[in-house]
Amino acid sequence: MDLDLWAAVVAAVWGAAAGLLVPRPAYRLAVDPGEPWHDRCPGGRTITGPARGWLGPARSQGAPYGPATPLVSLTTALLCAGLALATGTRPELAVWLLLAPLGVLLAVVDFRVQRLPDPLTLPFAAAALALLGVAAALPEHAGEWPTALFGALALGGGYFVLFLVNPNGMGFGDVKLALGLGAVLGWYGWSTVFLGTFAGFLFGGLYGLGLVIARRAGRKTSIPFGPFLIAGAYVGLLIGAYAA
Repeated sequence: MDLDLWAAVVAAVWGAAAGLLVPRPAYRLAVDPGEPWHDRCPGGRTITGPARGWLGPARSQGAPYGPATPLVSLTTALLCAGLALATGTRPELAVWLLLAPLGVLLAVVDFRVQRLPDPLTLPFAAAALALLGVAAALPEHAGEWPTALFGALALGGGYFVLFLVNPNGMGFGDVKLALGLGAVLGWYGWSTVFLGTFAGFLFGGLYGLGLVIARRAGRKTSIPFGPFLIAGAYVGLLIGAYAA
């Protein structure tokens, strides 16, 4: 087995393990704006554990709660393996693997309550830029940190304009998420930024169209846009990493 395949196996194991920890914070953060984070499981017991109860499996009295842990773990494992296969053993792979579980968490929360909490979006952007700064200082990296920074500013600024034009169609959480996604995509250049952004709008549009066709939504029905932005960025990142 060559080195890239070993990296994919290790990445899958990491993704599976990290995915086991996603359901608990996803459950706790899935609240409407203005409401406190969940501090009790559905059975009424106080959630305890490391990091004030944010870390650990989503189980209470032997019963799971929150999003399905096996599905989240498998999804995260596959996403991480895909990133490893596309990126190889370049130093930025460590950045993608650290950010991937956070991206999964953001997508799950937004799907559940159509909300992208600040404690996730803003640290995601800060972590992306900081970690990519470290990767840029290591040999054999394939991207550029300045374009990551400019990509974050450009995508965040572009989404902010869309938010001002149509606040009902673009939430401010999406604007904050765009900062981190712009940084990730910008690492591999402007073509990757454009590709990942286009893919996100395409996925969101197809999902909305499917709901309308199935008569489960109308033209003005609000949908969670963050998961599609993340999915589009993932596709753009895969292509950018493979082509770099």
